[in-house]
Amino acid sequence: MKILGISGSPVKGGNNEKAIDYALTRAKSQGFETEKITLAEKEIKSCTACDQCKEKKGTCSINDYMETIRPKLVEADAIIISSPVYFGTLSGQLKCMFDRTLPLRRDSFKLKDKIGAAIAIGRSRNGGQEYTIQTIHIWMHIQGMLVVGDNNHFGGTIVAPFEEDVVGKKTIDDTVDKVCELLKKIKK
Repeated sequence: MKILGISGSPVKGGNNEKAIDYALTRAKSQGFETEKITLAEKEIKSCTACDQCKEKKGTCSINDYMETIRPKLVEADAIIISSPVYFGTLSGQLKCMFDRTLPLRRDSFKLKDKIGAAIAIGRSRNGGQEYTIQTIHIWMHIQGMLVVGDNNHFGGTIVAPFEEDVVGKKTIDDTVDKVCELLKKIKK
């Protein structure tokens, strides 16, 4: 069973990438195969609403890094996404990625019944992490995914810098454990 982690930050090696590494290390310690994608330094253009994905199911008229991401999303059993909080919500890079997954939805809901979880990192404890996570969850629900949190709230909520947030790391632990627990139950 494979868990895909996506860092939706434009910053290479930053807090979001560290959070995804931390989450995937925990999943790997529980026997899961893992893979990481970072959106930092990657080109993902905005959807142009050309409707090619509607007319030619599963295809997109734009050829960029999404051509690498889409197959990885499909092959994963679970997806954990991390985003920085930018003006109270997710990063622009991640929003472009979400919009460009429309071909997967229009091609028989390719992400349906995959497990999804979210992590958000802000500069203060109540810095918009919950709304950012809700926005990620909305994308997951629209794709037909099974969304989990950390048993108490929405998912992993971190205050930057990542290394110093012991409380936040616990929310990631609980979120990853929930993803792994559900995967084991589903795949029995």
